Amino acid sequence: QLQASGGGLVQAGGSLRLSCAASGRTFSSYSRGWFRQAPGKERKFVAAITRNGGHTYYADSVKGRFTISRDNAKNTVFLQMNSLKPEDTAVYYCATTKDGYYGGSSPGQYDYWGQGTQVTVSS
Repeated sequence: QLQASGGGLVQAGGSLRLSCAASGRTFSSYSRGWFRQAPGKERKFVAAITRNGGHTYYADSVKGRFTISRDNAKNTVFLQMNSLKPEDTAVYYCATTKDGYYGGSSPGQYDYWGQGTQVTVSS
C-alpha cells in the first residue's frame, strides 16, 4: 500500500514536499515514480527514480524545479517541488514498478499506486 501526503494550497513561486510511504512490503528494489492528473486531463508522468536512487528522470515541464528522492530505510519516496506554477495544479499520485531499473513515463508499467494528494497553486 502506498500513502501519499504533503499536498496543499500554495502561491505561485512557493514550494511543497510530497511524500509517499509504503507499507505491507518493502519497495527498496523497485523503481518509484510520481504522476499527476489535472481535472479533465489524462494522468501524466512527473518523475521517477531507480531502485538505489542512481538514476532520476523528469518530465520536461518540471526539470530544474522538482527533485525526486528516496529513503529506502523508510520505504518512502519524496518529491520536492520548488518554483511552483499554476499549471502544476493537479492530483499527484505516487507509483511503484517491480522493475528496479525502470525510469519511464508509461503508467501501464507501474504496478502499485497511491491514492493521490491534491496540489493547488494559486496565481
